[in-house]
Amino acid sequence: MDLLNETLSKIRPLDEAAMENARERQDQLTKPAGSLGVLEEISIKLAGITGEVINNVDKKTVVVMAGDHGVVDEGVSAFPREVTPQMVANFVNGGAAINVLSRHVGANVIVVDVGVAVPIENASVLSRKVKSGTANFAKEPAMTRDEAVKAIEVGIEVANELIDDGVRLLATGDMGIGNTTPSSAILVALTGTPVDGMVGRGTGIGNGDLDHKKKVIADAIGFHGPDRNDPIDVLAKVGGLEIAALAGLVLGAAARRTPVVIDGFISGAGALVAGHLSPLSRDYMIASHVSVEPGHRAILDELGLRPMLYMDMRLGEGTGAALAMGMVDAATKVIS
Repeated sequence: MDLLNETLSKIRPLDEAAMENARERQDQLTKPAGSLGVLEEISIKLAGITGEVINNVDKKTVVVMAGDHGVVDEGVSAFPREVTPQMVANFVNGGAAINVLSRHVGANVIVVDVGVAVPIENASVLSRKVKSGTANFAKEPAMTRDEAVKAIEVGIEVANELIDDGVRLLATGDMGIGNTTPSSAILVALTGTPVDGMVGRGTGIGNGDLDHKKKVIADAIGFHGPDRNDPIDVLAKVGGLEIAALAGLVLGAAARRTPVVIDGFISGAGALVAGHLSPLSRDYMIASHVSVEPGHRAILDELGLRPMLYMDMRLGEGTGAALAMGMVDAATKVIS
């Protein structure tokens, strides 16, 4: 908890003077004022984040947090949890969509095992396992409060290590079969919105299974009574280890005045937790795209973020964030 509290205490408002200088520079360039739209907005936001008008994000990294979920036992996913370690192996072998898109924009991919249910014996995976998957939150809390804090602090530690290594742009990614279920539960628990309209099909479940998934989430929230004013309590009762770590990554980036590109629904759930732990951290987030998962738009609205891309994506992994990294990179060029 010491690292989390220290990190929260370091998050500061954006640098308004740097942003004003960036606006003035944009208006001096050979183009009509505001004609590059969102690219100009991003360049100004980057100035507020870093305190520098001219920024370089050539060194960028997508961080894929991986963890398993006991609630998969309730039949809420079209795939078994065994797929999680299989996909982790695919990531480190460079064969997944996130690898393709990260190579396209010149970003590295780091895979972190926060809570995969089985041992991951691969030197290319960063091992920070808090526990071997969450418990089935339909029957008991997903994790203890201490485990939730430890998972958040994993994300903070990873952010610090990458920033110390010179990374200037981070992006969130995820891997965890069944993780749209805890993401929906976090959204509903933190915002008080009804389950209907906030729960999607994830990897492609049918109508009957979707109704069952909604019931599992609603029943779990009713059973556990997570405190919407305590994001850590929400994480512990109905969350996920990789989601907690993504929240920590966002907080760590904000404390170090480093921009972080947010991917889709699962990353959004982590960002939502971060935004409730530190409202100031929202200013350090850049929304990449809006997922077809129905709850994602609600998360972006809650965080006050406007996505750059509308591409009907729902894969996760950090794929939308990787694409958007190229646009953030472009934003640094148009003001330089």
